[in-house]
Amino acid sequence: MTILLSDPRVAAVPVHECGEPLVHLDAGFGPARALVRAGLADRLAAARHALPLGISLKVVEGHRSVADQRAIIAAYDAEVRAAHPQVTDAAAIARLVSRFVSPVEVAPHVAGAAVDLTLVDACGDELDLGTPIDATPEQSDGRCFTAADGIGADARAHRDLMARVLGGAGLVNYPTEWWHWSYGDRYWALTTGAAAASYGPLDALVAA
Repeated sequence: MTILLSDPRVAAVPVHECGEPLVHLDAGFGPARALVRAGLADRLAAARHALPLGISLKVVEGHRSVADQRAIIAAYDAEVRAAHPQVTDAAAIARLVSRFVSPVEVAPHVAGAAVDLTLVDACGDELDLGTPIDATPEQSDGRCFTAADGIGADARAHRDLMARVLGGAGLVNYPTEWWHWSYGDRYWALTTGAAAASYGPLDALVAA
């Protein structure tokens, strides 16, 4: 059964903040030069090294401010309410919203612990992963879920490749978003059995 970020077990994970700085990913990860914790940057580099020749990782987003997280929550909350008018219970709405965007207090992006990424070829063109990055469950009819049916053989192979190299580097996937991978946050700790998260929410750190 999928554990969502709204699950109380995620918020119950303690955080032992290690104080690692945010760093910009190198240009080889794409023009976004996303900010992530230093330890996550090292693991992404290891994952990239494990890819076949001619394929690389393109990171489109890393650290996200609290204000940006709240704005995304508000926008998707409205989309969920419009798509599911029969759902009126606040807790049920929050659960649906958390399939796509995390509550602020446990958000891996706010901790600098997560990236949204895809695979690209040697020319920098994105490979087929089945849906665009950030396609909501409503927009993609659930094909954004990592293990979803209804995607082509190439997309499935590319998702499996991402899972091998990123999982091999110690990251975990949020199973409702094939593009979202994290390390060191509360969700990572819960799913790996770690005693505590290493990275907690932060508003800003000076980039190294």
